[in-house]
Amino acid sequence: MSEELDFIIESTEENMQNAIRHLEKQLLNIRAGKASPAMLGSVMVDYYGSMTPLNQVANVNTPDARTISIQPFERGMIPNIEKGILVANLGFNPMNNGESVIISVPPLTEERRKDLAKQAKVEAEEAKIGIRNDRKAANNEIKKLEISEDLAKIGEDTIQELTDKYVRKVDSIYENKEREIMTV
Repeated sequence: MSEELDFIIESTEENMQNAIRHLEKQLLNIRAGKASPAMLGSVMVDYYGSMTPLNQVANVNTPDARTISIQPFERGMIPNIEKGILVANLGFNPMNNGESVIISVPPLTEERRKDLAKQAKVEAEEAKIGIRNDRKAANNEIKKLEISEDLAKIGEDTIQELTDKYVRKVDSIYENKEREIMTV
């Protein structure tokens, strides 16, 4: 195959892998039944005037399946951490004991589990859209190349195989997350 075609295929596969990584990162923020430090991954805290990720100003642990414990590096950060959790709108009510912030993670209701599964489905669909957009961009690039029709067809078939592979991967990741969410 031509060097340019190989480059298009490689960069398209890399873009599709990035879509998968992004999906996995997004699904970490969707709560599944038990407490996890990843649930607070989107929380930003005002640290001396600059917005900083929570995990850079405190240790985040899960002592048990229903509790998240946040131990700030500086005791004066406790009010800012509580505010950051409330602003992130994750549905948690932080409490502090003067030394750390504690979040009790309530068990999920059946209705909430279904909502979270729908949210995961939306993320999976967005990943599929990204993958299909990568396919479209690659096919457009192939059409611009000055190569034989046979080579162009081989390139487009290869891109389609990659698309199918990564869409199946998205489906698999979603099914696992849905199973995790719906398990009581």
